[in-house]
Amino acid sequence: MLYDAYEFQRSWLASASAMATTGANWLNNPSNPFAYLGGGPVMASALEVFAHASASRGKPAFGLDSTIIDGREVRVTEEIVLQLPFGQLKRFRREGVEGGPRLLIAAPMSGHFATLLRGTVERMLPVADVYITDWRDAKLVSTRDGRFDLDDYIDYLVAFQEAIGADDDGPADGAHGAHMLAVCQPSVPCLAATALMSADRHPCRPRTLTMMGGPIDTRQAPTAVNTLATERPFAWFEQNVIATVPMLYPGAGRKVYPGFLQLSGFMSMNLGNHMMSHFELFKHLVAGDDDSADATKRFYDEYRSVCDMTAEFYLQTIDTVFQSHSLPKGEMMHRGRKVDTGAITDVGLLAIEGERDDISGLGQTKAALTIATALPEAKKRYYMAEAVGHYGIFNGSKWRNRIAPVVEEWMAAN
Repeated sequence: MLYDAYEFQRSWLASASAMATTGANWLNNPSNPFAYLGGGPVMASALEVFAHASASRGKPAFGLDSTIIDGREVRVTEEIVLQLPFGQLKRFRREGVEGGPRLLIAAPMSGHFATLLRGTVERMLPVADVYITDWRDAKLVSTRDGRFDLDDYIDYLVAFQEAIGADDDGPADGAHGAHMLAVCQPSVPCLAATALMSADRHPCRPRTLTMMGGPIDTRQAPTAVNTLATERPFAWFEQNVIATVPMLYPGAGRKVYPGFLQLSGFMSMNLGNHMMSHFELFKHLVAGDDDSADATKRFYDEYRSVCDMTAEFYLQTIDTVFQSHSLPKGEMMHRGRKVDTGAITDVGLLAIEGERDDISGLGQTKAALTIATALPEAKKRYYMAEAVGHYGIFNGSKWRNRIAPVVEEWMAAN
């Protein structure tokens, strides 16, 4: 019923959005005399804000067609390296550029598409051969493709590292695969995959693993997100936030945690800020400041583009990461095998945290360095980005100018 009610509301708002767009265009038309009256631009701006806020959204495009390397423009094309039911490995091929460090960016499976990391990819393209985990919307995956949980996520990471390949120099025991960068939620499965591959001396184990704003140990400086996940029993999540995909989607019948619930939760955490952003958008439109208005629209186009995740992945993450704290306690299991972070002996670990992160508190990511007990200190590094919030860790000017150079240096040093 929850998903059906949402679909009814979405259909109604899509029609209302189209009508509001028509009204705004009519009021802004130069041939319309009302466009020159005092109330005309104000009404048109209000309609445009409503139309943008209520419009339906699908999966955005990365839109990264070129990059600048050594002062020259280089064309970038997307290619699919490996395609699996719940996600694919995407590469951003830089035409005419060979060599350089290979980097796998692990995108969160947390309600948003991998395009949320567009700025992350864009910044790393000049210095690395970039790959990304491009997860599918669970409502579009047929039930015939089976289930997908946290164990599967780890398996996918291993498969993606294998698809990128190992170094072709040196003995197999000393070989490594691509560097890995985990943004937020994937920090846990990425560290787990690194531990499992290290224990097996897998030749495709990461050369370095950078974790940014990740919930390795949510007992450290718990945030509102952490509190929400712990103040309710596990059964509450099963009964209240899991819905069934309706018949109009390929994944009909699949149990999911809907993306629209995830979006509602994040927006409610900072509702005042979001309301002020839309008020500023309205003022920019009234004043004719299209550049500022378009910047706000682009942010919310991405922010509101959400996807579903499988119920089993969401619930296992709630249990393993937020309630049981299995990884930092040394109790995490992967298909009956203990995940031993002490097996990591030669993978460089970089933990990055934002001083103002309201999703992963200070110390949560840094905990990865503590539980990697056999890793030499020279292979560990911690960086705390001052005056940076959660999204600023991987997007925006602070990411580009202050944080990305630290990642580059760490990759070069290893």
